[in-house]
Amino acid sequence: MSRRSFLGLAAGLALAAALPAAAQTYPDRPLRLVVPFAPGGATDIVARLVAEHLGTALGRPVVVDNRPGAGGVTGSDIVAKAPADGYTLIVSNIASHGAGPALRRAMPYDPDAGFTHLALIGTVANALVVNPNFPARTLAEFIDHARRNPGVFFGSGGNGTSAHLSGELLTAMAGINLQHVPYRGAAPAMADLIAGQIPSVFDAIGSIAPAVRQGQLRMLAVTSPQRSPAMPDVPTMAEAGVLGYEATSWFGISAPAGLPAPIAERLSRELRAVLKLPPVATRLGELGFIPRELSPAEYQAFVRAELAKWRDVVAKAGIQRE
Repeated sequence: MSRRSFLGLAAGLALAAALPAAAQTYPDRPLRLVVPFAPGGATDIVARLVAEHLGTALGRPVVVDNRPGAGGVTGSDIVAKAPADGYTLIVSNIASHGAGPALRRAMPYDPDAGFTHLALIGTVANALVVNPNFPARTLAEFIDHARRNPGVFFGSGGNGTSAHLSGELLTAMAGINLQHVPYRGAAPAMADLIAGQIPSVFDAIGSIAPAVRQGQLRMLAVTSPQRSPAMPDVPTMAEAGVLGYEATSWFGISAPAGLPAPIAERLSRELRAVLKLPPVATRLGELGFIPRELSPAEYQAFVRAELAKWRDVVAKAGIQRE
């Protein structure tokens, strides 16, 4: 055996031996949980809830790092290119790993193969909300107003988010002309809606329900096939007249591709246990989440199926890809 071959073999054996040792000592420093949207939105709320309890379970702090931009793509790209050592995680979601990629001609990362998908947090409905001064109290009145006044604006947390596609789907199915206004996160969109700078917004129901209960906004319909437990008095889009309409959001936790199996299994196990803790489950329920426990392999398959589903929706709806 040549000296070069021997050194290569020795390096490979050392790496193989190091992986179990790394897994045994993991984690030995704080973790970073990247949120690909601005603070204050639904993704951020969920991230901070999970980070607090995951940090307790792991015995190390989990620091939330907001990296908004490009409808979740900016933060997700950072994590896709990070070391696969278990210390950098992402709140994967329908915007950056499902519907969003279907709206783009090219992505800087592979939303399926570029990540180790660890656990699905749950699914949640979006909702259409309007400023109280908007001249529509029901979805039917909103659609009628949009037909008589083409070009009604609706805001979302960014291009490619599930909220964005919820609005595009209503545009296509109701035969109206809505104009999308993308923001760098849901929180600034909601601030402009409350201030009357924009007439309507689609967003995750949990993050907008408090403003609705306080009378700052009016919720017209939810996007899920069933009414949301967070706002049971609000009709679904289908109940309000847009038959067959369905668009739900989802959130999970993922890591860069190539994460060592022992670390992936540890993180997935701890995450699924955290999601069952009474304070976490209760808060997620208040935010309108429907829990759904998936193993890493099942979550990976779920993301793959979502990508295919939304590519089909975008194609059938005739939505222009960016």
